[in-house]
Amino acid sequence: MAAAVRSRAAAWFCLCLLGLPRRAPAFAPQPAAGPGDGLNVLLIVVDDLRPALGCYGDKLVKSPNIDQLASQSVVFSNAYAQQAVCAPSRVSFLTGRRPDTTRLYDFYSYWRVHAGNYSTMPQYFKENGYVTLSVGKVFHPGISSNYSDDYPYSWSIPPFHPSAEKYENDKTCRGKDGKLYANLVCPVDVTEMPSGTLPDIQSTEEAIRLLNVMKTNKQKFFLAVGYHKPHIPLRYPQEFLKLYPLENITLAPDPWVPEKLPSVAYNPWTDIRQRDDVQALNVSFPYGPLPDDFQRQIRQSYYAAVSYLDMQVGLLLNALDDVGLSSSTIVVFTADHGWSLGEHGEWAKYSNFDVATRVPLMFYVPGMTTSSISRGERVFPYLDPFSHILGLVPQGQSKKVVELVSLFSTLAELAGLQVPPVCPETSFHVALCTEGASIVRYFNASEQNVEEEKDGYDDAYRCVNEEPVAFSQYPRPADTPQWNSDKPKLKDIRIMGYSMRTVDYRPYYAEVVRTSAAVFSNTSSQRF
Repeated sequence: MAAAVRSRAAAWFCLCLLGLPRRAPAFAPQPAAGPGDGLNVLLIVVDDLRPALGCYGDKLVKSPNIDQLASQSVVFSNAYAQQAVCAPSRVSFLTGRRPDTTRLYDFYSYWRVHAGNYSTMPQYFKENGYVTLSVGKVFHPGISSNYSDDYPYSWSIPPFHPSAEKYENDKTCRGKDGKLYANLVCPVDVTEMPSGTLPDIQSTEEAIRLLNVMKTNKQKFFLAVGYHKPHIPLRYPQEFLKLYPLENITLAPDPWVPEKLPSVAYNPWTDIRQRDDVQALNVSFPYGPLPDDFQRQIRQSYYAAVSYLDMQVGLLLNALDDVGLSSSTIVVFTADHGWSLGEHGEWAKYSNFDVATRVPLMFYVPGMTTSSISRGERVFPYLDPFSHILGLVPQGQSKKVVELVSLFSTLAELAGLQVPPVCPETSFHVALCTEGASIVRYFNASEQNVEEEKDGYDDAYRCVNEEPVAFSQYPRPADTPQWNSDKPKLKDIRIMGYSMRTVDYRPYYAEVVRTSAAVFSNTSSQRF
């Protein structure tokens, strides 16, 4: 039923669009250059990062290294995750299947056992001669990746997890009274942290080490690096606070819960309520609100964590230059989902709101998004976020609506591999296929000059008059907010809400699916 729901919604929306005039192109076409064999892949996946970046027009956030990457890349300004929570989103884009096919809506099942033995993106590259490497949080750790990050299927060697990761939720945040707390807002002196470091620092160091190994080995590689910040707790080196004086931090432009908001759509942000500093505020459940001054502190620390992330990305890309591989490596930068910063009275993810589902997405492809680059040429010199304020703009910017589920097929095409086939309507028993079409066709095209096709629609996910559609979904255990609304376990899911996004519209269409948990856990050909 879910595929039918999406198909009807997409069909309705495409029909509504017939005859509407096209908009003028948003950017000039770039010189055409085809992808070639032998390109390495560096996939950077960030946890909980909304497009709060300079290259996305945010005038407050200081992100010079990511902006520099964008200046050499095609940047998609309307990219969407399929579910705004870590494990389901990551399994979705790493397998190229939607959550309704992976059957993962929570954290507590492994798709190869409970849905189908689906091939993953790194597995496909591995089977095509690549050395595949994982650093940090790529798959969500735990049951959802078989306690192994899907090793050995997806990776050539066991994935690396930073040792400091185990302290993430410990009491490491020093309060005004000098005591240690497990706070949400947590600027720290890194030298006082266990082992004197932080997880993302360790991940950068390991990724750089692996780049040097791969330079020596001269083998094609697929290196995925997953960064934790700005995931909560907002724990980052305290010096980054200097970049964001509190007097410059405003509240969200729409900080109130909408009067006519359906209660089932609301996310009561239960995870941040569990942090010591939020508990001390004694905020009412489910709608709050948080005090204005604390809202500003959260937003300040989120931005500071983004600049800390930018430093790590800058060091990693600078190392790619150092080993002479910038001319032969595709770089992809994205996030698993967004994060609400007080919009609609909400915090965190766990919803179908635009701020929770929209993500940054950019592709650097040597000779395609940039002119030819000679071996050893520096493309990504490190930029200190404390001293560099750049006005760099993306090499190409597309307003096309795209989905993370398309990442698998897109990277396969860019690397010169055979693009996996499109999945049939029912694909539980099909090991290799994708539910997201490659978006390479948008790389060198203006908003108008994409291949013309007939008006209408060809599948559940894309209008063929080039008005693409992105679907996101989120489960709820009940109509009204309760303690497990944000992260319901499979057995407790009773409602599945869907949102649909085009470049101009964002309807939350009416087919809210009600069913029993037995249907959600069914791995037969029946679809809800």
